[in-house]
Amino acid sequence: MFHKVIVSAAVSAALMSGVAFAQSSTVNGAAGGAVTGAIVGGPVGAAVGGVAGAVVGAAIDPPPQKVVTYVREAPAPTTRIVVKEKVVVGQPLPKTVVVTPVPENPKYAYAVVNDERVIVEPSSRKVIQVIN
Repeated sequence: MFHKVIVSAAVSAALMSGVAFAQSSTVNGAAGGAVTGAIVGGPVGAAVGGVAGAVVGAAIDPPPQKVVTYVREAPAPTTRIVVKEKVVVGQPLPKTVVVTPVPENPKYAYAVVNDERVIVEPSSRKVIQVIN
């Protein structure tokens, strides 16, 4: 019973602390979670916290401001693209949506979908940011 309480506390603490690490990499998230878990629950807490921190730390890093500015100011396509699916950060765009690479940073691409500009990861088409 006592170990379940410690593990539960470690998981809770790791998840709460993970918010602070959300913009860090997975490695930082795992390390932060492990440290928090170890403080709260010892070795078992460190293992649980490391896993929870890695999950939270795997959040998508925001694109550089230069990319955001480019996408915000890029000319809108002449054809209006409308999809039924809601555009959600972390989810891929439908295959029917054409994405355009960001010229000076091929790590990013963008599209204008449902009158919203979105920055995506070209290989997975995963939405990184919706620009309002």
